[in-house]
Amino acid sequence: MATKTQELKLDIERIGTVSAILTQPDGARACYVLAHGAGADMRHDFMEKVAAGLADRGIATFRFNFPYMEEKKGRPDQPAVAHAAIRAAVAEAARLCPGVPLVAGGKSFGGRMTSQAQSKAPLPGVKGLAFLGFPLHAAKKPSSERAEHLAGIAIPMLFLQGTRDELADLGHLKPVIASLGAKARLHEVEGGDHSFAVLKKSGRTNEEALTEVLDTLAIWAKALA
Repeated sequence: MATKTQELKLDIERIGTVSAILTQPDGARACYVLAHGAGADMRHDFMEKVAAGLADRGIATFRFNFPYMEEKKGRPDQPAVAHAAIRAAVAEAARLCPGVPLVAGGKSFGGRMTSQAQSKAPLPGVKGLAFLGFPLHAAKKPSSERAEHLAGIAIPMLFLQGTRDELADLGHLKPVIASLGAKARLHEVEGGDHSFAVLKKSGRTNEEALTEVLDTLAIWAKALA
């Protein structure tokens, strides 16, 4: 399967311009608008592996930097700025991939900002949200306050979570997902941390754990499409 990668610029109304990358396999069945986490940009090794792995599975990705990351500022953007960036990315992905169903979400902070944006006003054309490690709470401070906005989302949601994720205690996350009903699905990656890395004693590699994540995400996205 041939894959085309385009380096792009994304204009965010009244905010500025950021870098973006479209990774598009021939005959893509869906396009995932993939937002990065708080501490690393769209070119981080994890993001590269996700984009390449999904392309191998027939899913395009549209990655982009949040403005703070583009400007190399340490602190993440305010939610309103992050939401604007996500809306711009969704619109651009739709323009570049006409007729291809969209899903949105991303790694940690990027996924949570996407769900917040969706809860405030539906992202046009987006069929579902996929979270690569939803950051439910700060490390070692279990709570579920960050999930309250999810009740206002009507489209399907997929939570891909490591069982060792210090930012998403499963004792708090499982009741949240159960309360969302049939629209929400949890896939637990046994032994995975917040980035799905596993311990050597688990008997499998980080690559095998990421394969599980990407297989699950690709099957879910194609079913939505």
